Amino acid sequence: MAKRFGRRGLTGAGAVWGAAAGATVALTATLVGAVAAAGPETVRAATGAATGLPPTGPSDPAKLRATLDATHEAGMPGLFSAVRDGRTAWDGASGVADTETGRPVTPHMQQRAGSITKTFVATAILQQVEKGRVGLDVPVAQYLPEVFPGRPGKQVTVRMLLNHTSGIGDYVVLAFPSLTEGSPKSLDADRLRKLSPEQLIKWGMQAPRTGEPGERWSYSNTNYVIAGRLLEKVTGTKAEKYIAQHVISKAGLKHTYFPSGPHIDGPHSRMYESLYQQVKPPRDYSTFNMSWAWTAGALISTTDDLNRFYSKLLTGGLIGKAALAEMQRTVPAKDADGNVLMNYGLGLYSTEMPCGTFWGHDGVVFGAGTQSLSSAGGARQITFALNLTKYQKLDSDGVPVPHPIDSALSAHVVEALCGSGREIQPSGTERPVRPLPLQSLRAFG
Repeated sequence: MAKRFGRRGLTGAGAVWGAAAGATVALTATLVGAVAAAGPETVRAATGAATGLPPTGPSDPAKLRATLDATHEAGMPGLFSAVRDGRTAWDGASGVADTETGRPVTPHMQQRAGSITKTFVATAILQQVEKGRVGLDVPVAQYLPEVFPGRPGKQVTVRMLLNHTSGIGDYVVLAFPSLTEGSPKSLDADRLRKLSPEQLIKWGMQAPRTGEPGERWSYSNTNYVIAGRLLEKVTGTKAEKYIAQHVISKAGLKHTYFPSGPHIDGPHSRMYESLYQQVKPPRDYSTFNMSWAWTAGALISTTDDLNRFYSKLLTGGLIGKAALAEMQRTVPAKDADGNVLMNYGLGLYSTEMPCGTFWGHDGVVFGAGTQSLSSAGGARQITFALNLTKYQKLDSDGVPVPHPIDSALSAHVVEALCGSGREIQPSGTERPVRPLPLQSLRAFG
């Protein structure tokens, strides 16, 4: 009989399966071993002004290389990373893009960005707020009475959708029911299936509610499918087209797009899903119809484009100061034990590093993991991409056991954002670093 997975204390459809790919991992104190031979990386002068930097030192390219290689050596088939410290830019890659052929992973490959899509959608909604077409504290039913009827539509506001306090459940395990058994059966059967946003919303409404509107934070992809429909209603334009014209193009992104089919257009890695080591060897899901994620997580991008996007967003290039302030009004996002993982705003979260606070988002779809973090001024940044997801084992409670990949990746992120000469906060205030912290709450998105 297949084992049934779950995480204690979590509720809702997504939580039946969800558990931490980013479980709490203490930051690696030292880097072990010599720096590996030079890999596919570049170091160059950064084009952006060195503004808004937290109290950090410059990143050490040798340590960036060592920590990237250590993550590969710990079991990640391939990963690539783009680091900007306001002074220089570093791009590196380690491992393979194809485990069968040995084709190497390289910087600048295209990647399914998962829930990083949510920052793009929230930015588009806030542009409508600036135009006076949307009110953040207006009930969603005022805009979408036919999509979101009844009491929830009158109580759930636009803000609650964007900061995940709506209480609406996640649709994902209804879309792929075999996930509750740790099985890829429904992924294999439905990888080319095309789903409508209405079907995703219907499933989300059928999922168990996670609380009353505004009561607490609970991550749900359904929120951002509804937000996509709201964007279409107020603009009279398809969500993908509006975001392409008013967010992607405005930010100057060259390799970011919503896919028109199950394939990725440009150079990319294969994307391996382990389902918490239930699938051996991990299965390639790089070809997948992403209509199941739509405005909750279908976007494709590159590490360079994502760094540029967050820099533009955080420095007023996409929305104004007042709208950005609304985006950065956060609520605490807690795990099942009440620990604060991050502080979540409107499609954007803040997380603590040893040298200060950074803003961004992470995203995981089947086989692809991505995280992008920036300093408040947008100068200090990292975006990294992984080609293996849910690689940990689960304990008897359905909670992932920390994996060496997590520690090595944490060391890479801290070196990128804080540098070797970083100023560390006083003893007792430094928190463990969690790569892709949203994965502590669900398995995908």
